[in-house]
Amino acid sequence: MTKFQRLKRILFGILMIIVAAVMMEYADKSYMAILVFIGWGFMVSGIGSMFYYFNMARFMVGGRRALYIGVILMDFGIITMSLSDVPGMYVLLYLAILHAFTGVIEILRARETMKNGSKHFKLKLSHGIIDVVLAILCIIFLKDTKLAVYIYSFGLVYSGIMYVISGFRRTAMLQYIP
Repeated sequence: MTKFQRLKRILFGILMIIVAAVMMEYADKSYMAILVFIGWGFMVSGIGSMFYYFNMARFMVGGRRALYIGVILMDFGIITMSLSDVPGMYVLLYLAILHAFTGVIEILRARETMKNGSKHFKLKLSHGIIDVVLAILCIIFLKDTKLAVYIYSFGLVYSGIMYVISGFRRTAMLQYIP
């Protein structure tokens, strides 16, 4: 990872923590902000995936997968941003499904890393477990929309801390020596 990438990850992590703190402070008004953040996140990821397809992946074997993923992520973004009139209970269920899915994926990645003999699986495993716990909390407190803001904010703080940690973590750099 280059110094610029490290700095970018650290600043993004700090920004996530600041946004989470502001959302916790104004929990009554932050419900719509959650929908906007999740929706824009999906849409930016989808646009990035489609951009990657049109520039490089269409010439690769299996490149259409990037296009399909981009279209699906764009659809999720549009659906998420249109949930403003839906009761908070459904948005909390949606948030629980997102946390459960990402948590299970992280746990499976950590398990695969552990099977390959690497010692760097603990951080991924803890991230996955925290996401699954957040999903369970979303399901337990399904009726309280104010609690959805706190759960989402806690997830943002945790992800921000993980970004800062990964920004400071040492990575192997390959150097070309002629």
